[in-house]
Amino acid sequence: MQDLRGSLSEGAVSRRLTEGVNIRKERASMPNIQVLDPHVADLIAAGEVVERPASVAKELMENAIDAGASTVTVEISHGGLTFLRVTDDGKGIPAGELKTAFLRHATSKLRTEYDLEAIGTLGFRGEALAAISAVSRIEVLTRTADTDLGASLALEGGVSGPVEEAGCPLGTTLVVRDLFFNTPARLKFMKKDAAEGAAVFAVVQRVALSHPEVSVKFIRDGKQELLTPGDGQLKSAVYAVLGRELALGFREVRSAGEEFSVEGFVSMPACCRASRSWQFFFVNGRQVKSPLMAAALEEAYKNQKMVGKFPGCVLHLRTKLSAVDVNVHPAKTEVKFGAERAVFSAVYHAVLSALERDPSHPPAVLKNTEIAGVRGQDTVTGNQLRIDAPPVPPFGTGGRKADRAVPLRQPTADNFPKGEARVSLPPVVRVHDSSYVPPKAAEPVDTPPAAPRPAAPPRREPVEAPPPLREEAPPQAVREEVPELPWRLAGEVLNTYIIVERGDTVYLIDKHAAHERMNFDRMKAAGYDPMSQALLTPAICRLTPDQREVLLAHRALLEEFGFEVDELGTDLAVRQAPFDVDVEEIPAALEELAVRLLTAGSADPAAARDELLHTMACKAAIKGGWHSAPQELERVAGAVMSGQVKYCPHGRPVAITLTRKELEKQFKRA
Repeated sequence: MQDLRGSLSEGAVSRRLTEGVNIRKERASMPNIQVLDPHVADLIAAGEVVERPASVAKELMENAIDAGASTVTVEISHGGLTFLRVTDDGKGIPAGELKTAFLRHATSKLRTEYDLEAIGTLGFRGEALAAISAVSRIEVLTRTADTDLGASLALEGGVSGPVEEAGCPLGTTLVVRDLFFNTPARLKFMKKDAAEGAAVFAVVQRVALSHPEVSVKFIRDGKQELLTPGDGQLKSAVYAVLGRELALGFREVRSAGEEFSVEGFVSMPACCRASRSWQFFFVNGRQVKSPLMAAALEEAYKNQKMVGKFPGCVLHLRTKLSAVDVNVHPAKTEVKFGAERAVFSAVYHAVLSALERDPSHPPAVLKNTEIAGVRGQDTVTGNQLRIDAPPVPPFGTGGRKADRAVPLRQPTADNFPKGEARVSLPPVVRVHDSSYVPPKAAEPVDTPPAAPRPAAPPRREPVEAPPPLREEAPPQAVREEVPELPWRLAGEVLNTYIIVERGDTVYLIDKHAAHERMNFDRMKAAGYDPMSQALLTPAICRLTPDQREVLLAHRALLEEFGFEVDELGTDLAVRQAPFDVDVEEIPAALEELAVRLLTAGSADPAAARDELLHTMACKAAIKGGWHSAPQELERVAGAVMSGQVKYCPHGRPVAITLTRKELEKQFKRA
């Protein structure tokens, strides 16, 4: 009490003591237990189901889908607080059951307790309509297929009027007005109209993605903001809901097993975003918030995305109804799985398979959506790399250090371009393509300009007939409709960035980041056998005690990749090291590895292995700011332009693009 009096005035202490006495008196004088008035109970129950206008839109849209609707229209004004209308073309409600539908625990979707074991509908509790009507003024207009006239009903604060005949189309229309008019305590917590309207829009988007077979329209303050085709194709719904910029950065996922099937779209690693707001998960057509599925998704992106970025997705998981419990949260957005490990594995392998698929295949959402002149810039971020050309064999003989890190594939009779003479090509002005005929600008100056097809260069072997023009070729598959343009190595700037020209696009490639990824993939591949070199003089690594201990704890992993480490007092002596790492880089490499293990993956063997590979790949890569031989630049550029390398092991882009149009705009020519 003395301490309290020292920090507070006597008046403040007195007030606090008085308040405490009053509270104790109120608790002592509490009335007897009694049953709440039904109206008060309904208001309390409504608060659990109806939190804001978005909750109303969600419940009414789910009822419409359960009724078999093929089109659903949501219209709001002032954020949905004063006006919210949901119209569908479903089965409708019989006139005789209209009042019953607004009673608590009244539903057509459950009959017995056994139905709870396999819930296949979005709604099932029979509380939505009762809760909405208890806190609003609601009007309903509905007609079934077996009647010529519909029925109408008006309710205010849960009190219903008479059912009347009315002319209306097949289906149901519900108009909710003055939400929370009788619960001012809830109304004062509502946000501005723009924020509430955005929440309703988000709900409509999720419903549209969950059921692509339903055409969804959203109108806000008289302006249409969303319309999905309802053709049953998820890619169409993704394109309509998320927009072209985001949809073009997605890759299709499709996997089916005995217990689970996973389908949908995931973002390419280079198109990950700064938050998880673009992750949409659905279980049996129900939108859910699943930390388990999110963890499986992000695990599949490990070592492929930038740190601090998160992949986007629209993933549908389908399983037996009895294998998932949806009755665990009032909002029905959380579920429990009977086999969580199996769910994690199904999502993880489905996403990983999509990411490892041949990058030359275009994403599924690209069909009939390609616009001329925007190839190479059709991802979420305009300057990120997207290359669809298939891999081409590299030419030349690699440079000194890169030859050790990445063995060069020499041209043979099988991989050498058909009809090409086996002669060395200029190191910088080299055109890479095995089938494409260079344009006239790349032909010798003595080529007749009027000729429709230039004559074959002298160095080519004679052929029986000239190849047909590309326009005369028969129709090919979708991936072959777009000609694969050759690329030309134009040089290097700042001893760091490789310049490549292809068509009307210039690529700036970070040679260190690209080569680091090449090394990482090579080392991580199955069957990798590192070459080691014995050191004449041991390399001494001076480390902190924690760094020393963590490296000794992973000595077996170091030996697996060619390091032989011995204790030397408080230091470590490296007597053998991988051939990929220069001798002078060994102490820095082990110190960096120790820091990585202490902060990231010391407890997880797989994570520790990846950290070691990261370190080795970085130290063995071509250094930015150092001069590189033309052959080294050519090998790295070939890996990037073929689509084999798109991002570094940490997820950073390895190339940016600059189009002719952008250049002309900079020079005020466009």
